[in-house]
Amino acid sequence: MSESTASALPVTFRPARTRIVLLTVGVAMFVVITTVGMMLEKLGPGERASFVFTAALFLGVLVLLSRPKVVADAQGVTVVNITRTRRLAWAEILKVNLRPGDPWVFLDLSDGTSMPALGIQPGIAKESAIRDARALRALADSHGSGSETS
Repeated sequence: MSESTASALPVTFRPARTRIVLLTVGVAMFVVITTVGMMLEKLGPGERASFVFTAALFLGVLVLLSRPKVVADAQGVTVVNITRTRRLAWAEILKVNLRPGDPWVFLDLSDGTSMPALGIQPGIAKESAIRDARALRALADSHGSGSETS
């Protein structure tokens, strides 16, 4: 990582293509299910409301699935996964791993645990995920006590 890129903090890593797909499908499903519920003539108001509620539930789940991101700044990293957010100091991150076959990046932490960082995932955009994992690894190496690994 170049010095100019390393100094360009804060930086946010997130699976943009996956996020676009999830949100687009969620909105489309909401519109279709709600429209079908309103067009069915034999449904009462409660049944129509249940269609809208079900559509909103599906949309809510897809919004949660599109939430993951990793935000790196001068003080450390904020990992936002599906339902949890955790703030890490640079010194807590020992290794940034994205091995072949991994569904997302794993952070090896100084307390002996490993934490998934779903904000960098090779699903739809493998090259982008590899580039982002390398950038996060370089930031961890330059800001913390981490060492470079595969």
